[in-house]
Amino acid sequence: MEPPQQRKRKAINEFFTPVAKHKAPKPPKTREQGSGNKATDAITVLKTLVPGLSIHHDFVNHTEEQNILNFLNDPSKCIWRTDLSRRTMHFGGTYCLMPSKLDGQSHAKPQILQAPPMPEEFDWLIQRMIDTRIYPDSQRPQYCIVNEYTGNLGISAHTESFRFGEPVVGLSLLSACPIRFHELTKAYDGSVRSGKAGKASKTGRAVDVVMPGRSLLVMKGESRWEWQHEIMRSARGRGVGWKRISLTFRYELNGKI
Repeated sequence: MEPPQQRKRKAINEFFTPVAKHKAPKPPKTREQGSGNKATDAITVLKTLVPGLSIHHDFVNHTEEQNILNFLNDPSKCIWRTDLSRRTMHFGGTYCLMPSKLDGQSHAKPQILQAPPMPEEFDWLIQRMIDTRIYPDSQRPQYCIVNEYTGNLGISAHTESFRFGEPVVGLSLLSACPIRFHELTKAYDGSVRSGKAGKASKTGRAVDVVMPGRSLLVMKGESRWEWQHEIMRSARGRGVGWKRISLTFRYELNGKI
């Protein structure tokens, strides 16, 4: 169809008559603006001062949070390990069980135990990470470690083992918690258990990032390789009954656990 011909102006005042403007078409919706998926539309992604680090607020809702907690606290399905100061749990691969300090065997060696496989109860959560493009389908997380923090419990500054790739992803449940990030002079893979993490060369720059409950922390790039992170034991805001559960998801670079 040909466009209608414009009417020629004959009077001088017609040159000053406002002409109606056409509204610009709205841009197509993106996942951040609204995809029609209620589970992902509620998620707000916040970038931080740490390069490569982002927080996905409300990654799970209250009901989903409670379902995860119910699963973790079901003794018929999950077993918490208690050889550390905090309760922990592993899925996928192997883990190191430290000897008890109460048995008097000071020379006992740690046991390497096989962890249960990634539970099907996490399938929907992992799929949401893929749907929101945090993980590609070809690099689904194979390993999950669960940590329970209460009272003044924390964990020293460290980077995740370099046998795992990026991103490293942490889901935080229940109470909000600040995490302190320390910039390193270069990528460093020293572990907390070996004592090498404390020897990492730091630039002196530190950034505190608050993790609200039900949020997801995603470490990529510099934040994953060149910054250590720690849960401070003397953090403020831990009142009576304070508790935080974290689930850290990783995949191994060589594809084997």
